[in-house]
Order: sequence, then structure tokens, then C-alpha cells
Amino acid sequence: MAKQKKNNEALKASRKSKPLHQHTEDALKQYFRNLNGDRPGDLYDLVIGEVERPLFKAVMDYTDGNQSQAAGILGINRGTLRKKLRSYSLIH
Repeated sequence: MAKQKKNNEALKASRKSKPLHQHTEDALKQYFRNLNGDRPGDLYDLVIGEVERPLFKAVMDYTDGNQSQAAGILGINRGTLRKKLRSYSLIH
């Protein structure tokens, strides 16, 4: 119960700050500035990987490791969740 209260407080605090898409845009602008004119490769996979791993970790933490609940929250089936968790070394 205390963990859920902590998660709810964190969610409320995040609503007061920049939305996630703004953080993403800012990070990408910085990424392109750091390239100094070079062309990035596999940018889609890079961005998805950077976003998916913390997303799955946060949802798994929120559900105390319950994969069925996590899959429901994410809107994906449990098999897909397990595959992604393995790919990001979040389960063995």
C-alpha cells in the first residue's frame, strides 16, 4: 500500500513538470547537436530501446513483478512482455 502511495505521488509530481514528449524532443535535439553533422544510424531502434527498457522496468516495479498485471497495464500480451523483459535483461 505504501509503495502505491509513493507511485501515485511520483505520478502527480511528474504531471507538474514537462510532459514526456517534451523530454524526448529535448533529448533528441541534444543528440543531434552532439553528432556535429554526422548522420545517425538505426535511430528508431536506439530511441525505442532507450524508452522501452525504463518503461518495462517501471511497470514491473509498480506491479511488484506480476507479469500478467504488467502486460495488462501495457496493453500487450504476456508472451510479448516476457520476450521484451528478456531482451532488456530484466528477467532471466
